Amino acid sequence: MNIQIQPAGQAANSNYSRVSINRTSLEDFILVGFTEDKELQVVLFCIFFMFFLLNITGNISILWFVTFDSSLHTPMYFFLGNLSFYDISFSSVVVPKMLYDFLSRQNTITFGGCIAQMHFFHFLGSSEVTLLTIMSYDRLVAISNPLRYSVIMNRNLCLGLVVGSYIIGFLHSLLHTLFTAKLPFCGPNRVNHFFCDVKPVLILACSDISVNLKLLTMVTGYLATTSFLLTLFPNILISKFLLKIQTVQGRKRAFSTCSAHLMVVSLLFGTAMFTYLGPSSQDILDQDRAAAVLFTVVTPALNPVIYTLRNKDMKKAMKRVIQKWLKI
Repeated sequence: MNIQIQPAGQAANSNYSRVSINRTSLEDFILVGFTEDKELQVVLFCIFFMFFLLNITGNISILWFVTFDSSLHTPMYFFLGNLSFYDISFSSVVVPKMLYDFLSRQNTITFGGCIAQMHFFHFLGSSEVTLLTIMSYDRLVAISNPLRYSVIMNRNLCLGLVVGSYIIGFLHSLLHTLFTAKLPFCGPNRVNHFFCDVKPVLILACSDISVNLKLLTMVTGYLATTSFLLTLFPNILISKFLLKIQTVQGRKRAFSTCSAHLMVVSLLFGTAMFTYLGPSSQDILDQDRAAAVLFTVVTPALNPVIYTLRNKDMKKAMKRVIQKWLKI
């Protein structure tokens, strides 16, 4: 490592006074995780493994039903199928490594692996946030203009919106990973988290990170906040249209679909805003670690339960597929 002591009076370009770091020297990071208690690690492994198993089986089931049941070939279920894909991928970026660390107790990750995990975590997470916003406007069109719903939400538009969510997520993530990867890391290598998120990695850098933290708040924090407000607005309009629906059955069905979506939005957006709009002290990072469990482990596993148990079309599709299998 090339270290040069600066002359007295010259401003240092790092968190360490009078020291200039010319390149990254750390090859590995150590993920602190949740606890060093071996018995508690076994308990947490079992709990998180069950949630991850529920996530994989539930979301793969939704993808299967949406793909092979023709009655679900509508814009709403096209978006729901993509949401299931996001949930599987998003959780898989973090949870398998975390489960492995519980068993191996090594908790190490290479610098390149850390940056890659950070990139895909924010790529898939921000893409899912964008998709949830799109789904809210899809529901607004379906309820406010049902006769022209299939014309307005045509295949090309739906495909373009989903591709757009990928692009937004990728560009957002690329911004953070590039600005983080170019920082010098020369000192402590213990990441106070169970995966490589931007904030706990940034505080280990040997240079000024004020620009990175501002980007994190302005880009990630306000992306989550803006998406939440854009999601809330169509749901307010939907509530007005629900009051105009004459039949109790129709009103109940529409309310069931929208309330399920709001439950998912509240869980994901609430924890995201709490994490990325807050400060970066060690105490806050401990809270961020607990909040991260919600949107990496719990929410992806609950989404299939929320959307299937509160959706009659999905339950009917499940019955048809099961009956078809029983006949075979």
